[in-house]
Amino acid sequence: MGFGQGVSGINAAAANLDVIGNNIANANTVGYKQSTAQFADVYAGTKIGLGTSVNAVVQSFSGGNIESSGNSLDVAITNGNGFYRLVDSSGAIFYSRNGQFQKQNDGTITNAAGLKLTGYPAGVVAGGGVQPQPLVISNAQMQPKATTSVSAQFNLNSGSTVPATAFTSAPGALPTSGMFNYSTGITTYDSLGNAKQLTAYFSKQAAGPGTTAGGSDWQMNLTDSAGNLVGGAPFAMQFSSSGVLTSPTTATAPTFTLPAANGAAAMAVKLDLTGTTQFGAGNDTKSLTQNGYTSGSLLGFAVQPDGSVLGSYSNQQTQSLGQVVLANFGNVQGLQSQGGNVWSATGSSGQELLSAPGGSAGTLKSNATEASNVDLSGQLVNLIVAQRNYQANAQTIKAQDQVMQTLVNL
Repeated sequence: MGFGQGVSGINAAAANLDVIGNNIANANTVGYKQSTAQFADVYAGTKIGLGTSVNAVVQSFSGGNIESSGNSLDVAITNGNGFYRLVDSSGAIFYSRNGQFQKQNDGTITNAAGLKLTGYPAGVVAGGGVQPQPLVISNAQMQPKATTSVSAQFNLNSGSTVPATAFTSAPGALPTSGMFNYSTGITTYDSLGNAKQLTAYFSKQAAGPGTTAGGSDWQMNLTDSAGNLVGGAPFAMQFSSSGVLTSPTTATAPTFTLPAANGAAAMAVKLDLTGTTQFGAGNDTKSLTQNGYTSGSLLGFAVQPDGSVLGSYSNQQTQSLGQVVLANFGNVQGLQSQGGNVWSATGSSGQELLSAPGGSAGTLKSNATEASNVDLSGQLVNLIVAQRNYQANAQTIKAQDQVMQTLVNL
């Protein structure tokens, strides 16, 4: 027995203690992956070995527990082995499982070290030939959308009688209650986001030649805020004896128009009354929707499971502000740790394989972080074993020293 074996054992045990100590120190580090020291015996042309050496230190990339947080930009990768793709100011690319991000003044999303999260801009499909770039959350006002369709469902009281006075409307001479049976407001928006207040008036009509047998006719008049009839009004409505609207149908839905005003474009709006009924109940608006909206300011945003960054605006609308990209590798063990919770690719890891969240890369969970995958109780047991290993190797050196001392004393 020589001193070399014991020294190599002490060195290997010390390296193992370093690895275990590093795991324990990072037990609370978000996205940290625990490491394990692997050893190999040493022979040099002899039957008696020359001790041991640290063959490799490998990391376990198994997922950590997902923990809730109070930050909307904390994002965890779940059910997958993908990595966030980050770039620094020089364009160097890094990868991380730590999803603790923050928004900077210029709209970029960065980690604590200032590395920028990359992805695809809004409107760009992942994998469409466009390289990922730093995501930027714009504070620009959301553009308005002009109303192009109105869908409404009403119930008109079948017990209503024909109004005594024919319907008329003009600025300064608005309709009187004797001209209609029911009225309700409808809000639309022009191309500049200005609200256009319209009023719908429903008047029961005397049975005409086109009336369905046993059914009833109604007329819908639609006026603007000044009292002018909109283009295309009035609209004839026919109901069957069972109270179902037979005309107009979805296929024959009429269109009304509003002229250009105050810099906004003229409007042409399809009016779909499908689902409107005539039952023996009070006049009522059952449903009223339109597809336009005014402009809006960004109130907040959140990352969706598919990586989309969805912005919420003051006009009650949402829109995509971009999409986070995830990277995967053929050999994750080949990644080189750079500290700061990031890795870099090497020839051993292979090139990055980019994809939108989903599939093997995993999905994203907002307001959450991925905890370290360190098994603290297991590491403490390993610590005891490594300490005993260190002591045992020290004893072999002590025994060799005693043998040498015996020989010297002869």
